[in-house]
Amino acid sequence: MSNVSLGQFLKQSTHLTENLSQLIETIANTCKTIDLALQKGALAGVLGSAEHENVQGETQKKLDVISNDLLVDALTQHSSVAAIASEELDDMTPAQQNGEFLVLFDPLDGSSNIDINMCVGTIFSILKASENTATTADFFQKGADQVAAGYVMYGPSTMLVFTTGQGVHMFTLDPEQHEFYLTVDGVKIPEQTQEFAINSSNQRHWEAPVKRYINELLEGTTGVRGKDFNMRWVACMVGDVHRILTRGGIFMYPYDSKDPQKAGRLRLMYEANPLGLIVEQAGGKISTGRQDILTIVPEGLHQRIPVILGAKAEVDRLVDYHQA
Repeated sequence: MSNVSLGQFLKQSTHLTENLSQLIETIANTCKTIDLALQKGALAGVLGSAEHENVQGETQKKLDVISNDLLVDALTQHSSVAAIASEELDDMTPAQQNGEFLVLFDPLDGSSNIDINMCVGTIFSILKASENTATTADFFQKGADQVAAGYVMYGPSTMLVFTTGQGVHMFTLDPEQHEFYLTVDGVKIPEQTQEFAINSSNQRHWEAPVKRYINELLEGTTGVRGKDFNMRWVACMVGDVHRILTRGGIFMYPYDSKDPQKAGRLRLMYEANPLGLIVEQAGGKISTGRQDILTIVPEGLHQRIPVILGAKAEVDRLVDYHQA
């Protein structure tokens, strides 16, 4: 095991300011508390529905609410945070008047997995705040403008993965020391892949380019790709992205006609942008199929978007099919 703790790593990263380092540590420490609540599960009475919906119209789990409250409390009290926005809340929440950063987060990605004891995660995105009192419009920055982005994956091992624009770093939580230690630095997505992730139950709603691409993968050695592919689907975007970072592959939640009023399923600012920055820093790519997601200027805090991300060659192939 590496003997470099998260705190030591951040201090050694000379391109980071003290305020940004402290903010990343605050998020990591809060996620340790979320991890403890998840580990206790039914013993602490935190499983099951909270019996009300969030702004997305989704039924919240008790741990959605607990995780959100923990992050809201920690971040609004942080001296460097001007305002926060959560996937679970309607509007942004002001914090410190002279704060330097804006923080967005999905407190518990994949929360439908909670009650079956499977992978869930926390996603965060950090932006620069303006010099004036924070407004909702200040959050509408391109994903490429993020100063940091990351996630914590709660699983057999609890892992913190983040980027500050100079590569991707993986840390593993030591449950005895209750500390994150560096386990992989300079993460790179393998260029060759035989895995893909997509919710195939929506196949009848897909556009023609996606159907073409998936059909080629399913044809295996007898098709144009000349090799067999395996489908993997975690139902937690953090888990699917983590697999791509470690084993390669492509993840797709593309546009479909199931609900023509929605451009996509995933949230641009809470999921696509932070995970997209990580993927690109690891040598991969993220796109809607028609546009580089990290170049999109958001129009709303809860904007949804189609997402295709992973190994660059695979994403480029599917983008080419959209443009054909």
